[in-house]
Amino acid sequence: MTSAEAAPPRPRRARRDLRGPRLVLVLAAVALLSLVAGVAVARLVVSPAELAARAVAPEAGPILAPVEERVIENRVTARADVGFADAVDVTIDTSGLSGPAVVTGHVPEAGAEIAAGGVALEVAGRPVLALPGGLPAYRTLRADLSGPDVLQLKAALAGLGIDAGDTTSPGYDASTAAAVDELYRRAGYAPPPPSPEVEATLRAARAAERATESALGQARAAVARAASPAPAAQQLEAENAVREAQRSLDTAVASGEAPTAVDRLRDELALAVARRDAAVAPGDTGAESSAVDSALEQLADAQRDRSEAETDALTALPAAEIVYLPTLPRRVDSVQAVRGEIAKGSTMSVSGAALDLVGTLTEQDAALVKPGMAASYTAADGTERPATVTSVTPKKPAEGSKTAKSYELRLDPGTPDPDVAERLRGSNVRVDVPVEATSGAVLAVPVAALSAGPGGESRVELAVEHPDAPPTTELVTVTTGLAAGGYAEVRSDDARLTVGAKVVVGR
Repeated sequence: MTSAEAAPPRPRRARRDLRGPRLVLVLAAVALLSLVAGVAVARLVVSPAELAARAVAPEAGPILAPVEERVIENRVTARADVGFADAVDVTIDTSGLSGPAVVTGHVPEAGAEIAAGGVALEVAGRPVLALPGGLPAYRTLRADLSGPDVLQLKAALAGLGIDAGDTTSPGYDASTAAAVDELYRRAGYAPPPPSPEVEATLRAARAAERATESALGQARAAVARAASPAPAAQQLEAENAVREAQRSLDTAVASGEAPTAVDRLRDELALAVARRDAAVAPGDTGAESSAVDSALEQLADAQRDRSEAETDALTALPAAEIVYLPTLPRRVDSVQAVRGEIAKGSTMSVSGAALDLVGTLTEQDAALVKPGMAASYTAADGTERPATVTSVTPKKPAEGSKTAKSYELRLDPGTPDPDVAERLRGSNVRVDVPVEATSGAVLAVPVAALSAGPGGESRVELAVEHPDAPPTTELVTVTTGLAAGGYAEVRSDDARLTVGAKVVVGR
């Protein structure tokens, strides 16, 4: 038997029955799809007339802007670099030192502050004191010197409350030396001692003065001795001799003795009188007085020598121990001096302790900005801080430059907190200087809203609303004030021109 004969016959798959409700659903779905497709196609089909209508520009209308109330300011804006004012290099004159100018101590760190009368550095065991002044220390100041540097020293000492004598006198005197002593005492150092030669001269002069004073005393004692009369006993003896001679003469005359005897007695009386007169009279002091005059001259010379030696020994101010800076206190920016090494060249760089803003203005802006004007500056973090204009000075153009003239703008930003000052240092900030402003909030419109009338008057085109009709516009005459920042101050008698009203700025 074959395989075909052995396999049973396959049953046929029955056809789906699309009659009845199932057929209705299919027809409804097809109709819905046809409708959607027709609508989509109809939206994509545009007639030529409609295309032409779409290409026509819409009817133009006015561009309106509201009337505002604001403060109008005309301001100058610039960029400025932030730094500490008047940076200078500190150089010390060590040429007068007897030994090497080794930095031995008190080396400040960057950021430290040097005050007036303070120690900037220590060289060879001696302080370098800082004082305010524009004239550098170019010589050692000592007694009997005079000049503008002495006047500068006296003014600096007076500024520290130290009495330096007559501050209008250019001479270095004992009062100045005493003030320098006080300056060193306040700094914690001994004043500079005089040189050994000066000290030896002073000791010798004082010894010579004492010797001449002693010689003068001896000469005066000799004059006193020479000028004194004889002792009282000797005077009495001489007086007795006179009286005895007188009695003898009187007896001889009364007794009628011979003339020769009387004459002899008279001679004896005259001699007794002369001796008595000599005993009671002062002595001859000519030689002794001459000795006193000589001693006085020698004493005057000795006193002059001693005074000169004391003047030479007054405290001096060595050039190596002083440094003048334009203003104090000062902030140390960088230090080149190294402890244990020789100080040479610039030992440190210092700047003013106060911040300084420096920018550039055009000639046109510079004409508007004046010293003393209030200003503000804005840092990178967006913080706005106040400042004051300190100077506006022309910059020197580079040789051969054909660029427009420019001006340097300097501002004082006040005294911000130290951490704020340190963050601002070295940055570049925006500076705003209001040069003109309204006294308060005023009515203002965009400058584009202003137009000129036939008589030159200023006008704005005011939008007027109507309850049952489209808005219209009407020209209103205004008086203008300050204009800045795209806005202008306006005033008008028309009560409709108020805050919120609309004006035409374009069409």
